[in-house]
Amino acid sequence: MLVPYKSLNQKIAMGLLSFMPKEKEIKQLTKTMERYENDPDWKLYLWKEDDFVGVLGIVITDGEAKLQHICVNPSYRKEGIGKKMVQELKRVLPCDLKPTTDTESFLLCCKEGEKNR
Repeated sequence: MLVPYKSLNQKIAMGLLSFMPKEKEIKQLTKTMERYENDPDWKLYLWKEDDFVGVLGIVITDGEAKLQHICVNPSYRKEGIGKKMVQELKRVLPCDLKPTTDTESFLLCCKEGEKNR
């Protein structure tokens, strides 16, 4: 289930985002979290199964959403959670979802999976 980020889940969100290669440094991770908390164009979502196991973040500008971050707890990878997260996000977004350089390969993989159904 896709859950909009709330500051009471900050530690969980930071822990999940820290699995992203560019978010390993605490200084960068803190800067990223501040952006999600303070910039109305930056939206962060958590994915909940029994616990929170994934996170994704978008930036909405000019009628388009860019997928900035997506990460699933390593213990839950290879279960299709990332694809479910993207599908649910696309369902609730009022605009198209586009990748960034960092998320392009993941979104491409999701599209390939949709074609093979």
